[in-house]
Amino acid sequence: MISATPIIIAAGKVDAIVEKFGLAWGKLIAQVIIFWVVFTILKKYAFGPILAMLEQRRQRIADGEAKLEKISRDAAEAAKSSQAIIDKAEADAARLVKEADDAAKALQERRQQDAVASANTIIAKAREAAELEKEQLMSQLKREFGRMVSDATSRVTGKVLNTDDQTRINQETATQVSA
Repeated sequence: MISATPIIIAAGKVDAIVEKFGLAWGKLIAQVIIFWVVFTILKKYAFGPILAMLEQRRQRIADGEAKLEKISRDAAEAAKSSQAIIDKAEADAARLVKEADDAAKALQERRQQDAVASANTIIAKAREAAELEKEQLMSQLKREFGRMVSDATSRVTGKVLNTDDQTRINQETATQVSA
């Protein structure tokens, strides 16, 4: 067992220190009670609302950071989707340009073929017209030549040819000129 002497010596020393610094137990207990009352009042009416306000601010800051992260993710997704839309539009535009180019080439080819066909038709009609004109000229030439032969024959023979003689000479002359 511990002897009571060291406790008594320690208590004596505490009493000496208390007297040296002028410590009064009643006043100390009153001050502790007042401190506790003031602390409780401040905790309830001052620190409580301040801590609640700080907690609300911390929560709003956390919410703001979460919204900022969400906005950043949404912006990145929007950038990706807009790039995809731009890529699709560029591909569609390239396809439309190619289709328009192909259609223009096909139209040009068709127009060229139409122009060639028109030119061939015009040439064929011109040949037909030239051939018809040639036949008319040949027919006219044959008649004229037949008339000239008839005139020459009538002058050489001194005989007036009737229409039957003229027709026969014209036909003979025409067959000889044609052959």
